[in-house]
Amino acid sequence: MNQIVSIGTSHHVAPIEFREKLAFSEAQLAESIQHLRESYQIHEAVILSTCNRVEVYAVVNSVRTADAAAKMLVEFLSHYHYIGVEPLKKWTYLHHNLETIQHLFRVTASLDSMVVGESQILGQVKAAFDTSREAGGAGTILNRLFTKAFSVGKRIRSETTIAAGAVSISYAAVELAKKIFNTLEGKTVAIIGAGEMSELTAKHLVANGVSNVIVANRTYERAVKVAEKFNGTPIA
Repeated sequence: MNQIVSIGTSHHVAPIEFREKLAFSEAQLAESIQHLRESYQIHEAVILSTCNRVEVYAVVNSVRTADAAAKMLVEFLSHYHYIGVEPLKKWTYLHHNLETIQHLFRVTASLDSMVVGESQILGQVKAAFDTSREAGGAGTILNRLFTKAFSVGKRIRSETTIAAGAVSISYAAVELAKKIFNTLEGKTVAIIGAGEMSELTAKHLVANGVSNVIVANRTYERAVKVAEKFNGTPIA
């Protein structure tokens, strides 16, 4: 029987500096999945990369031990991102079989999120799965696993009160800013980073009256892309 293994990092176990080093861009996801399958003999793979977490879910041949499979995923991340093995061992977690399934269910249900009950993570996991499927990385096993995880995530949100009062980090940040400054009308705000969370924050800020958004990012092109959506100013 094949084994399901996973390796990951998140806001629970690692600082943002490490998570940024381990992150995959949208353009890297498909090629990374193909690389995993071709160079590491992994049957199936899904890579989830968000602001707060990076996780690799993989199906490996049963002849390999769980430890050997985990070592292989560590090696992949080390080589792909040019990160030493020791930092990876320090700042990541490994799951095997049932543990992997339980962890994925917690993630899609937002039980593992920074804000429990937030709705973004379910869409992010779906997007990661769709990318894997298009790249040929999701086969029978991961297809069944992720489909079930999506079902569990939806049921938890519809049959419990987990989402009652839940907000995204970006929304919470804007609400805090409003409490501190009383009003955001006519304010100029600088946003550090140009990822999905930064873009959502900018959207909430503009909706609350901010007149000028400065987007600072290490990659200037990405800063430009986000700033243009809000008539803002990009800097690097």
